[in-house]
Amino acid sequence: MKQAEAKQQHPSLYLEVSSQNDEHRLPLHTSIALFLLSYCECKSFKVFLVFTEPDNSLLLKSKLPETLDVSDIHVEDLPRLVRGCRLPAVLDETQRLCRAGLAVVLRHIINKTLEADPSRNDVLALLGFKKTCLKACAEVSKWTRLCELGIPSAVEEHLKNPSYQPQQLPLSILTLEQRLSEPVKVHNDDKIRRQKLQEQRQNQKKVFQEDQGNPGSENEPRKSPQVHDGLELRAALAKLSVDAVPTSTCRESSEIRKVKTTDLPPLEHVFAEGLYFTLTDVVLLPCIYHYLCSLETHAANTLHQLPHLLQWYSRVQEVPGVRRAATACGMTLTTPEVPVSSIPVPSSEVDPTRLLEQDENQEMTSQLPFVGGPRPTMTKLKENGIEAVFTPHPRPAWTLPWENLPAAINPIEGKMSNIRAVRKRQQLNNLVAMVTELARPGFTIVDFCSGTGHVGIVLAHTLPDCQVLLIENKEESLVRAQSRSAELGLKNIGFIQANLDYFTGPFQIGVALHACGVATDMVTEHCIQAGAAFVISPCCYGFIQNAIKFSFPKSKRFQETLSYKEHMILCRFADQTAVQLPPERRLIGKQCMGLVDLDRSLAAETHGYSVRVMTMEPESCSPKNNMLVGRPPQRRSELDVDSGQLDKTVHN
Repeated sequence: MKQAEAKQQHPSLYLEVSSQNDEHRLPLHTSIALFLLSYCECKSFKVFLVFTEPDNSLLLKSKLPETLDVSDIHVEDLPRLVRGCRLPAVLDETQRLCRAGLAVVLRHIINKTLEADPSRNDVLALLGFKKTCLKACAEVSKWTRLCELGIPSAVEEHLKNPSYQPQQLPLSILTLEQRLSEPVKVHNDDKIRRQKLQEQRQNQKKVFQEDQGNPGSENEPRKSPQVHDGLELRAALAKLSVDAVPTSTCRESSEIRKVKTTDLPPLEHVFAEGLYFTLTDVVLLPCIYHYLCSLETHAANTLHQLPHLLQWYSRVQEVPGVRRAATACGMTLTTPEVPVSSIPVPSSEVDPTRLLEQDENQEMTSQLPFVGGPRPTMTKLKENGIEAVFTPHPRPAWTLPWENLPAAINPIEGKMSNIRAVRKRQQLNNLVAMVTELARPGFTIVDFCSGTGHVGIVLAHTLPDCQVLLIENKEESLVRAQSRSAELGLKNIGFIQANLDYFTGPFQIGVALHACGVATDMVTEHCIQAGAAFVISPCCYGFIQNAIKFSFPKSKRFQETLSYKEHMILCRFADQTAVQLPPERRLIGKQCMGLVDLDRSLAAETHGYSVRVMTMEPESCSPKNNMLVGRPPQRRSELDVDSGQLDKTVHN
């Protein structure tokens, strides 16, 4: 009985099992999670393999670490929170907090391992410098996107049909190969680079002395000193374990100390993010293992194109614990042999170096300072019949009964100043009024980018007949929101730590307060895909830039009138609404805000939505006081309610 209770106290980890040619297999995301569990020797989870059709996992046992507590579950039997997310996912002991997505789940596995055994320095090192490895979400980080999505997806696609265009290497693999060939910078790299220079000179001196002692060897080819892996690899292993061989601690000679930093030798990649073995290497290893095994069988001559990737693959195997963990997961690590007699395959038509340079140039272009003001752009729009239009606020004086609400709901009870708390209450008044106008009993309301839950917790308390989900990528914020919810005893609320794209569940209303930059567009896009209404207060217009799923301007009318750069001018000046600015500049900033949000609303209306752009009341509640309220076409008549019903719903 006690043992059963102990098992129930473990969080549940749900891993996908896919079916191909009537056979079950483990997708790469599942293999990666299992490999990390094995590497960390983590026993803090009850693991569930999720099947889409009835079956058992006997054929998969050889790929599962024996130390894990593994069960099967059908997808229809998943808990509600997990069912609304892409796997892998972890559901905590309370059944209220779900963590979804590869990077989020892997980081949580590391944290749970460290909770159980804080002495695991090798596990702590996986989080990288400042513990930020793969912390930035894929929507904003090209590196996270490549590792979490790009490479696993490309390898999965290759494994489905390995004989199809075997000579054509995926762009994501070529991009990784290019990254591994570049010099790296690490914290305090000046010291390490001087040590490397000293070793190089010592080796050169040693070779010279050997040549002097063997004068008969003049006609023999001289061996160059092999120091490629020496210092970098020792420094990397020293980071992982106190038992590893440390780097040299002797002080550099005065001659070495005088060498300019620009003249020091660069540090070469040892592992994926540079010098140290991190979570990124854990993500890549199962992917590259399966990819290289396939290439050996179907296109061994293409291995010539991946020298740095093969070198990385060999180095990873030297990390203590990697081979053990791989063997436990059914992976036999060996270094592929490149056929000597094979003819090198011509490089791919797509040059990853050129693409990376273009990507960097585009990013730099988007960050270049603009010359001039927004008036020419605003005039151009006006000449084409486009002006900012604000719908009158339907309830300018409406307010929540703050004096009758529990203290834990009131922002004034938090850590913010009284002035800021008052403004926060005013902002909440606006969003709750609009959401309540749209809500019906049984609706699911999603608070995107929820932070510590100011919006979602108020909605859950105000609308007890609705289910409220808080979605936030920052674990610290969501844990605090969960604590506040527990204090209030709310039963109609759930929490999901994930990037927005990992939430796939149905919902009827999406809400976001001060969604930063393109987050507003991501929330809008998600609501449109779900056919849900939305209430969004945008923020940080200056951070808007083209993303994977959309580009700016968004609407056809704006695209026919403005270039991307002209639209960015509007975005930049839309941020100039701070109270300390002159009134005339604030007015221009407000007009720019209105134009950017008009473009957003016109884009949503092409999907049949009815969108209102309005100003929150009072205007002083925030410099970013715009609010977008969108109704989907299929529920316009259903969502029309009179103002009396609004008051009755809220105050009762």
